[in-house]
Amino acid sequence: MIAFRHFALRRGSRLLLSDIDLVIQSGWRLGVIGRNGCGKSSLFAALQGQLESDAGELDMPGKLRLASVAQETPALPDLAIDYVMGGDEELAAALRDEADAQARGDTEAMAKAHHRIEELHGYDARARAGRLMHGLGFAPETHERAVKEFSGGWRGRLNLARALMCPSDLLLLDEPTNHLDLDAVLWLEEWLRRYQGTLMIISHDREFLDGVITHTLHLNQGQAKLYTGNYSAFERLRAEQLRQQQISFEREQAERAHLQSFIDRFKAKASKAKQAQSRMKRLEKLAGTEAVRAERAFSFSFPQPDRVPDAMLQLGEVRAGYPLESGDGYSTVLADVGFSIEAGERIGLLGPNGAGKSTLVKTLVGELEPLAGERKVHKDLKIGYFAQHTVESLRAGSSPLDHLQARAPGVANQVLRDFLGTWNFAGDRAFESVDGFSGGERARLALALIAWDKPNLLLLDEPTNHLDLEMREALADALADFDGALVLVSHDRHLLGMVCDSFWRVADTRVEPFDGDLDDYARWLRARGSQAKKADAKPAAPVGSPEERRRKAAAQREQEKASRSRVKKIETRMATIDAELGKLEAKLADPATYNGSTAELMKLGQQQADLRKEKESLEAEWLELYEQLEA
Repeated sequence: MIAFRHFALRRGSRLLLSDIDLVIQSGWRLGVIGRNGCGKSSLFAALQGQLESDAGELDMPGKLRLASVAQETPALPDLAIDYVMGGDEELAAALRDEADAQARGDTEAMAKAHHRIEELHGYDARARAGRLMHGLGFAPETHERAVKEFSGGWRGRLNLARALMCPSDLLLLDEPTNHLDLDAVLWLEEWLRRYQGTLMIISHDREFLDGVITHTLHLNQGQAKLYTGNYSAFERLRAEQLRQQQISFEREQAERAHLQSFIDRFKAKASKAKQAQSRMKRLEKLAGTEAVRAERAFSFSFPQPDRVPDAMLQLGEVRAGYPLESGDGYSTVLADVGFSIEAGERIGLLGPNGAGKSTLVKTLVGELEPLAGERKVHKDLKIGYFAQHTVESLRAGSSPLDHLQARAPGVANQVLRDFLGTWNFAGDRAFESVDGFSGGERARLALALIAWDKPNLLLLDEPTNHLDLEMREALADALADFDGALVLVSHDRHLLGMVCDSFWRVADTRVEPFDGDLDDYARWLRARGSQAKKADAKPAAPVGSPEERRRKAAAQREQEKASRSRVKKIETRMATIDAELGKLEAKLADPATYNGSTAELMKLGQQQADLRKEKESLEAEWLELYEQLEA
């Protein structure tokens, strides 16, 4: 148990948190949310003993084992897998003691160290570290590479794996999905759901939070308020509280109408039943949250394109890749790509990092010439391109107005300033140097510069990396209202689900349509993982007498019979859960529900979260049993 008693926290002259009384129970998975600058990271620093409270007390168990992700990784010569194993400091010390004793020939010390390593389950530590690295996207051949050979993003993954390797009672994760692809995010979500200790997460990925957390801590205007349930449950409860505080009725009604236009638009336009159903599920999560959305600091939009041609862009039998460093030949990343973008299409690209999603986008943009095949574009095509390096490419020392003037020479300053104001660069902010901007502010400016050109095709490669939750929601609204076509690479499932109607998977040099929505993709990844495990297991040779083999065959038949019975029970229970969820969702969709007590509303939200969690667990068990029976 961790307790904050009249706790206050200050950074410099600024009071971040004031008079906080809060108890965090053991085993909770707590999402810490709030606007940038509200004190989330400072709260983590206080828990780690890096920041003293300004007033009050922070009570933590004396022998609490704490793990967190290091922010920096030096250019070490250590092998990556050894670096990850080093996250278990006690085991690392025992292994050093064993090596030192062996070097001295001290058999007694060796036996003592050996016993300690066994107690710590140290002899399977390398396998555990390898599984963590595999889950986070490291190919097997990279496990033995030196840490210094990895880029900054991959070193960040090593730090995450090292933190997960550390035995802990409290795990602190600050934006753990940064630099992860969707496959790795889904794996991490599964891992964290099985974590036995207390978990505290800062994240701007609402789908990730929904999948992991059991409680939500909202930091706002120096206060901390605890909610039971995941992020979506928090939004509903927060909306109710804001209604009780009489937030503007007109703004709420306008936002409700905007959400309804989302639903009406995508009911009419979605061409695939699965994608339409997926979009509706995500919109249902937003039902009843209009007041939270109205509370946002700002919203923005992409202007109406002057023209949207029908056949916008085509790749025919394209081979894409890069010149070799030696200058002798090319490295192929994608082969035989047939990809076309029509007016109104909204495509999400799926697949692991390094598989070629960014290569495909660069080829679509024209930044990367095809090694073979043909790229055809319509004469009226106007592309808006956001790359992962776009934020870093803003000119040092220049202001938002300087950047826009360079893009629009001859346009009156007042017109440019009015436009920047719609992107929250109003007044003196238009003249400030970007050097002092946060990552989110720089990303917002980069998007504003793209919007100024009125593109009819947006190609966005990880646009949310620097954005907080509110900015991501505003981007989702703007993209959903955009009348042009869209190709999106993102590890943010909420954004992908809200703005994309179809998905393509990029992997193993291929670009192929994925028949399903994001929930189908998550199930497909889990099924593929199960199949890989079965393929790795070598069948045992028949042993023993014929009678013994008959007994084993009979036992196997009994096991199959039990498995089939369990499958039927699971299917019956899932049908019951679907019926109960339908009733709950009908209640939560009824405005009259929000006129009752907050406690009753919280109870409904928790029941819904519990049923969804049970269903997800049953689906995973059903899939595993079904695969065993089909094998």
